[in-house]
Amino acid sequence: MAEQLVLPFLSNSTSLTVIELCAGAGGQALGLHSAGFHPLALVDNDQSCVTTLQENFKGVNVYLEDLKTWNGKPFEHVDLLAAGLPCPPFSKAGKQLGSDDERNLFRVILDIISEVKPRGVMIENVPGLLDARFDEFRSNFQDQLHKMGYTSAWKLLNACDYGVSQLRPRVVLVALRKGLALDFSWSRPLEINPPTVGETLYDLMAENGWKKVDEWKQKANKIAPTLVGGSKKHGGPDLGPTRAKRAWASLGVNGHLIAQSAPESEFDGNPCLTVKMCARLQGFPDNWFFSGRKTAAYRQVGNAFPPPVAASVGRELFRVLTTTKKVFAVNSNLG
Repeated sequence: MAEQLVLPFLSNSTSLTVIELCAGAGGQALGLHSAGFHPLALVDNDQSCVTTLQENFKGVNVYLEDLKTWNGKPFEHVDLLAAGLPCPPFSKAGKQLGSDDERNLFRVILDIISEVKPRGVMIENVPGLLDARFDEFRSNFQDQLHKMGYTSAWKLLNACDYGVSQLRPRVVLVALRKGLALDFSWSRPLEINPPTVGETLYDLMAENGWKKVDEWKQKANKIAPTLVGGSKKHGGPDLGPTRAKRAWASLGVNGHLIAQSAPESEFDGNPCLTVKMCARLQGFPDNWFFSGRKTAAYRQVGNAFPPPVAASVGRELFRVLTTTKKVFAVNSNLG
């Protein structure tokens, strides 16, 4: 099972600060907090996501706002600015309109970075962003960061390399103030294989005494395909397009629906996953609250950045930013 990350959200003398934009269900924020970052602000323009964040991050500033109008000035010089920017402009499941898509927020995030002046930046998106058609887009974005004093790099990370029972490739950009980036290195994949879908979900599938759960576990003997949450314009409570549904069927899962509960004792056939099962496949702890009815809750889960992956990048960012902060403090004292 993926790493179970621990609450509550407490600040201490060793914590670094982070604000997160397009925070969604809080997967990236949870991972970064487990790595040592204390969240100062979480921003999203979706009410269900905001309610989810408020319930799980007690005492943290949560904003229901459009990034185009959000004022980040009160959080100037935060240690880290993180964001899970909208994926549809770059997703291979869509038209890949990039900068021509109204949902593209990369230009907006540059304005916020210029305003907030964080020491580091972490942005997550879909693998389609690395397609050749977006080479110029990525290069221009990094050029703008360079002009603001940052060194940056993109990296494709697979969630299954960090203990998550799902392939889920994601692109991460890390940008650090010039000089800090020299000490940064991407976290290495774990040396153990992640658990299979059957191993990960066995207890949840067995909750209602399903008699065929052991047989199902044997069939669900691989990691999951990538969960698909869909956009606000498209997508409902199912596990994705036809190809994804076929992949789920090979694991003994009915991908056409999201269930309200585990299969009953006499159930026969391929069971559907519940929102809680999907959340566990993403690496969320079982006690994580998701606001809204089934469609809204599943969309949050399906669009999330797996917390263990965010934690793996976050730990390296924490190491670099903590070390440089201590050096700065020592030099200041010497002056």
